[in-house]
Amino acid sequence: MPEMTFEWALKQNGVDPKKDVSIDTSIAFSAMGGAFMGGTGDFVTLFEPNALQIEKQGYGYVVASIGELGGVVPYTAYNAKKSYIEKNPEVIKGYTKAIQKGLDFVHNNTDKKVAETIRDYFPDTSMNDLIEIVKRYRKADSWFTTTYIEEENYHHIEEIMESAGELTKKAPFDKLVDNSFSKK
Repeated sequence: MPEMTFEWALKQNGVDPKKDVSIDTSIAFSAMGGAFMGGTGDFVTLFEPNALQIEKQGYGYVVASIGELGGVVPYTAYNAKKSYIEKNPEVIKGYTKAIQKGLDFVHNNTDKKVAETIRDYFPDTSMNDLIEIVKRYRKADSWFTTTYIEEENYHHIEEIMESAGELTKKAPFDKLVDNSFSKK
């Protein structure tokens, strides 16, 4: 998905990803930062905290947010079989409630408070860097306010996948998305 969104953003800005640039997909995602620092490529797409570390070490600069350029995309979603949902509605309801609680926490607290809360998951990242990363994600409006997936955003993902040549047939929104446990 990151590459497809990157290609879509390039196309939206008049760059043909097949003709105007060379995108190397042979590098493992976890090795992209190291490959870039080692001299591979002129640009690299990275998640945080890797992007900030590249900047701090003097190897490059964040020039754009693919998340911002890609438009509203419900990027992270969880999947369950229909039979599981029907047999375990309380599990699905509880999981959805937990995700919503996390979203509410992020939106109702300072960058510092969010960074303090997630610190244990990033033991190699300083508190100041975590605060900066949270600030970047907030500035890019990376977090939805609800777990509810809007149909137009779902179709935007399909548009991105179609543009990348990875989707030949669209799936009906109402067959793939179950918002019954989410608040709008």
